[in-house]
Amino acid sequence: MPRKVTKAIFPVAGLGTRFLPATKSVPKEIMTLVDRPLVQYAIDEARAAGIKEFIFVTSRGKGALEDYFDHAPVLEQELRKKGKDQLLEVLKATNMGSGDIAYIRQHKALGLGHAVWCARRLIGDEPFAVMLPDDVIAADKPCLQQMVEAYAETGGNMVAAMEVAPEKTSSYGILDVKDSKDAVMPINAMIEKPSPEEAPSNLAVIGRYILSPSVLQNLNKRKQGAGGEIQLTDAIAEDIARDVPVCGYRFKGRRFDCGSKSGFLQATVAFALEREELRDDLMEYLSTLSAHRQAAE
Repeated sequence: MPRKVTKAIFPVAGLGTRFLPATKSVPKEIMTLVDRPLVQYAIDEARAAGIKEFIFVTSRGKGALEDYFDHAPVLEQELRKKGKDQLLEVLKATNMGSGDIAYIRQHKALGLGHAVWCARRLIGDEPFAVMLPDDVIAADKPCLQQMVEAYAETGGNMVAAMEVAPEKTSSYGILDVKDSKDAVMPINAMIEKPSPEEAPSNLAVIGRYILSPSVLQNLNKRKQGAGGEIQLTDAIAEDIARDVPVCGYRFKGRRFDCGSKSGFLQATVAFALEREELRDDLMEYLSTLSAHRQAAE
């Protein structure tokens, strides 16, 4: 039986230039969907999957992200004094225990593979998860939890996968799989950002991974791939050549690309509609907006 996955890497060193000017002073990862930062959705998902150690690969200007996970004694005291117990519990859920969280700096933006490699000494010889907070996944059972349960049967490496429009394959790592109908799909090959003509399928790798420490050994070579960057996809693909099991996992849920403005807005609306206290007012507004648009046409 494979070892339990208890460590997760969160690559959050990006500058978030798509969201300027907001990200001039606010890390993208703590921009909020409704009232929770992007990164909180990833943390909650990781906890549900049994993750105990959280490793953030950061860069300069991410101090607000570190502060977010720290305790806030003055705020907690005020909430307690005013009897706002429900808000106090919400606040406590954002705290991280001493030693549960670590921060590693990525000094140069050399790619996702390089960001993961930066955390190698904290991973050691254990399997580990990688979670990209930009990918927010709404699911009855959290996506990483689904993967951990499947990984207990397969071992090796596992990547989350979903179908994308064929014309968008050049934005993703694309899978060549033996059987694309099952939830767990053995992978023949992985290709980083192929053109639609070169893509072996339209099954794309999404920002959830469970990886063997052998991937870190592959990253030690620091080979440049697509875009001149060190690609995580390439390091995983090296394990395929060594007959280390590498599987795609077709997760159940809806993925929102919160690295784009449109995806972020879609996620905001979708998560707000799930909130009982917001649903009716928001639905009324959206219906009114739709009616005005139809009248204008």
